[in-house]
Amino acid sequence: MSGKIALITGANKGIGFETARQLAKTGVQVILASRGRKKGVDASLKLQGEGLSVEALLLDVASAGSVAEAAREVERRHGRIDILINNAGVLLDDLARKPSEQTLEVWRKTFDANLFGMVAVTQAFLPLLRKSPAGRIVNLSSILGSIALHADPESPVYNFKAPAYNVSKAAVNAWTVQLAYELKDTAIKVNAAHPGHVKTDMGGAAAPMEIVDGARTSVQLALLGPDGPNGAFVHLGEKLPW
Repeated sequence: MSGKIALITGANKGIGFETARQLAKTGVQVILASRGRKKGVDASLKLQGEGLSVEALLLDVASAGSVAEAAREVERRHGRIDILINNAGVLLDDLARKPSEQTLEVWRKTFDANLFGMVAVTQAFLPLLRKSPAGRIVNLSSILGSIALHADPESPVYNFKAPAYNVSKAAVNAWTVQLAYELKDTAIKVNAAHPGHVKTDMGGAAAPMEIVDGARTSVQLALLGPDGPNGAFVHLGEKLPW
């Protein structure tokens, strides 16, 4: 993997941080992007202290100016990227409220971060990915974005309705399919990843999966060979229903 360059958004903590660690351990040069400069630098220094090739980048996915400046900076530093992991995301729903009671502010902020920010980052960095001999885009989704499972009373997610978050992740899945179609005749592969229910700030301390396991799907999709899937929704190698 030596020589590959990866950009990971929202990577100063949680699954993004562990994804940066695991990719860097394979020899990938990792650009650790975060919306707070100090948090990003501190996270990068921690991984550098483990002997890993990681650098910090200021990138707020909800700010068009920040996204554009970050793309210019990466082009100046490296000229290309090989892997883009759209990891940044939020869960803002008030779980005590019914789906129809979530405020429009929650819906808008959720979509700004989880969908529109992802689209903006992808658009900004796609020219740099096109310079890679085998680009990979990984969009962090969730099993909670599966419409099929939410409509099935027998599914494990049927009773968990965080509507703004869930619908935003369903939109991420739909965006993944659209982009994968656009790029199907190129060397770039685009897939959506469900990391699992992981012990993070978002997932909570009672979640069944450790962070080290939650990062594995993103890493697997980032390092796909030429025969790997394109336009799939995946968890640890298994395809999930849309």
